Amino acid sequence: MAKIENIDLGDFPLLLAPMEDVSDPPFRALCKEQGCDMMYTEFISVEGLIRDATKSLAKLDIYDYERPIGIQIFGAELDSMRRAAEIVEEAKPEVLDINFGCPVKKVVCKMAGAGILQDIPKMVELTKHIVDSTDLPVTVKTRLGWDDETIFIEDVAERLQDVGIKALSIHGRTRKQMYKGEADWTKIGNIKNNPRIHIPIFGNGDIDSPQKAVEYKNRYGVDGIMIGRASIGYPWIFREIKHFVATGEILPPPTIKERVNAARQHLKHSIEWKGERLGVVEMRRHYTNYFRGFRNIKPFRGRLVTNYDPNEIRGILDEIEDAYSGQEAILYQG
Repeated sequence: MAKIENIDLGDFPLLLAPMEDVSDPPFRALCKEQGCDMMYTEFISVEGLIRDATKSLAKLDIYDYERPIGIQIFGAELDSMRRAAEIVEEAKPEVLDINFGCPVKKVVCKMAGAGILQDIPKMVELTKHIVDSTDLPVTVKTRLGWDDETIFIEDVAERLQDVGIKALSIHGRTRKQMYKGEADWTKIGNIKNNPRIHIPIFGNGDIDSPQKAVEYKNRYGVDGIMIGRASIGYPWIFREIKHFVATGEILPPPTIKERVNAARQHLKHSIEWKGERLGVVEMRRHYTNYFRGFRNIKPFRGRLVTNYDPNEIRGILDEIEDAYSGQEAILYQG
C-alpha cells in the first residue's frame, strides 16, 4: 500500500507526470477517467507565481474530481520558493511537489529543475526550506544526476528523506541524456531496496506498455510508476496497465469511437479552459497521438492541425470516425 503521508494511493499507483503544456486540466480529466491514481499539474515557475503572471496562476486551477493532486513548482531561490509555497497552499492541493528534474536549457541555466543537480547541498537546503515552510506534504521529482560522472541519487534520496519529503519520483536518466537512450532503473531499484528508505519511491522513464510496467514493478520493487510521454494522446495506458496488473490480460486498444470521443472531449475542455483560439491551437500536438499509426490518416491530420474553427474540427473528427468505423483490425500501419 503506497501512501504519501496520509494519502492512500492503493497497492500499485499509477501517476501522471507533470508535463509542460500537456498536464493541464483538460488532459488530466481524460487520464483520471482512465484510472490514473494521482496527477500533477504542469510545472509552475515560482518567479511567475510571486509576480502574479497569468499563465503561472492559471496552472493552479485544480478540480475536486482530480484529487488527489499535486502542484509542482520549480525555482532556485530560497525566498521565492517559500513565497510560492504559500501561494500553492492556498490552492489546497494534496501535495506540493518540487521539480528537480526538468532538463530544458531555459530552466537549467537558472540552476532550477535538473540544474540544481550540480549543487546537491543547495538542493537539500532548498528542500528543507520548503518542507519547513508549508503544512502540505512535500514530494520531489528528480533525475539520476547531472551526468554519468555525478550520479549521486542514492545518497540524495536519503538526504531528501531526512529533511522531510514524503515521496520521491525518479526519472532514470541524467540531465545530460535529456530523453535519449534508455532509462536506467537499476539505481531506482537500489533506492527502493535500501533499508533506510521508508518513503514511497516512484519510478519514471520508458514505461510505454502494460508488460513493461509489470516487469519493472517486479524487477525493481518500486511503489508505483509515473507515466509521462506514453500518456500523451493515449490516456488509455492507465487502464491497460491496471487491467494487466490485476488479470495478466492485455486489453484491446481503444476503438476509433473511443479515440474520437476523447479528442472531442479534450477539445471541448481545452476551449472552455483556455479560450477558443488558444484551446484550438494547443490541441494540435495531441491529434497526432490520438490517431498515431492509422493508415492514410495524414490528410485528416493535416486539416486538424491547420483549422481554427472548432465546429469544422468537430466535423473532421466525425469524418475520421466514419472513415475508420468497423476497421479496428486493419487500422494500423504494418
